[in-house]
Amino acid sequence: METLNSDDLTSQLKAGKPLLWLNPQLAPAKKVLDGLETSHSMKLADIEAADALLRRWAPALVRLFPELASSNGLIESRLIELADADRVTGVKTDGRSFIKGDHALPVAGSIKARGGIYEVLVYAEDLAAQHGLLTIDRDPQQLLGDEARALFAIHTVAVGSTGNLGLSIGIMASALGFHAVVHMSHDAKQWKKERLRKRGVDVIEHQGDYAAAVAAGRQTAATSEKSYFVDDENSRNLFLGYAVATLRLKTQLAESGVTVDAANPLIVHLPCGVGGAPGGITFGLKHVFGDAVQCYFAEPCASPAMLVRLASTSGPKSVYDIGLDNITEADGLAVGEASELVYELVHELVSGVYTVADDDLFRVLARLRQLTGIEIEPSASAGFLGLKLKESVLHANPTATHIFWTTGGSFVPAEEYEKFYRQGCELV
Repeated sequence: METLNSDDLTSQLKAGKPLLWLNPQLAPAKKVLDGLETSHSMKLADIEAADALLRRWAPALVRLFPELASSNGLIESRLIELADADRVTGVKTDGRSFIKGDHALPVAGSIKARGGIYEVLVYAEDLAAQHGLLTIDRDPQQLLGDEARALFAIHTVAVGSTGNLGLSIGIMASALGFHAVVHMSHDAKQWKKERLRKRGVDVIEHQGDYAAAVAAGRQTAATSEKSYFVDDENSRNLFLGYAVATLRLKTQLAESGVTVDAANPLIVHLPCGVGGAPGGITFGLKHVFGDAVQCYFAEPCASPAMLVRLASTSGPKSVYDIGLDNITEADGLAVGEASELVYELVHELVSGVYTVADDDLFRVLARLRQLTGIEIEPSASAGFLGLKLKESVLHANPTATHIFWTTGGSFVPAEEYEKFYRQGCELV
């Protein structure tokens, strides 16, 4: 199998045409996971502990976010069966297809909700415990009172983001009373900046791309002992928070009558930016389903950061290194260099990566609304586009179930979405 040191793969990526890359490092799940438990102290029990914390916080979250009342404080999305999936993907498959609807996750409106909110809650508990404000039963509702809010108000929670993680971190931190700061590139979506500012979050804009915003945020936070920087590229807590989704997906699949085993594989399509969310989900899925699940990452042709890292032996690690510009309408996926932590954790677990063209993102977006009424942002369309590439690889098994993970969209302003939709209709 080619590595990035192959002139052929490099030329294909530079041409900006969609392609499918199969991971030659893929290894048996049990062997990999056992190794990660030793090398990184990461195991199923850590995911279960993250889920338990989020459930323990559920009553407090309902108080902070009344929209969670209907789910009793659980931050989770629906598993939606996609009938006539070929009308969206462009390819007929024999098995069942589902959408994992993280585009509509409450509170933050994207796949980043679980990880970002979990990260902030862990920090809030740790800080409160250090100051004697959390009793032995660790009831989170103690942290909604005046004393805890006064403590949080003199501390800053900061993050660098293209938008969706910023919404997750900023909204949760601000709700608890922290000074919340989100560092964003100047070309990030304006509506996301405005939504954060309306929540009382300080938005600091930077020249340069996502990586530049993260670097600036990390450097600024390091100057104060009262600043906590949520590092999307290196956060264990974000990763585990994202992985929580897989425990709940297992239940949803069972309720839908889906069997997952060697004869009935699960194929999961995950849009990928820096890698945290799809990486955490892949890690969790491999714990839950082992080798019966195949995980594919979807990246823009201009920003295949994880593909570049996975395919690189000793060569480049950034899309810029191979001559790509990292300019894409999929702003949530506009990342030049993947997380090294995520690479270490999933480089033997992910089955492959496929790249997608921007125009196709809008085509999918329009088709999905026309067929189902579901409204997503361009980034969330990426996972629907892999079946057209090397079809025999991705749907050769007629008993396979496909899950298309939608990552954001419910918070997109109506007028902004209508622009996306009109653009997609012109291309269909």
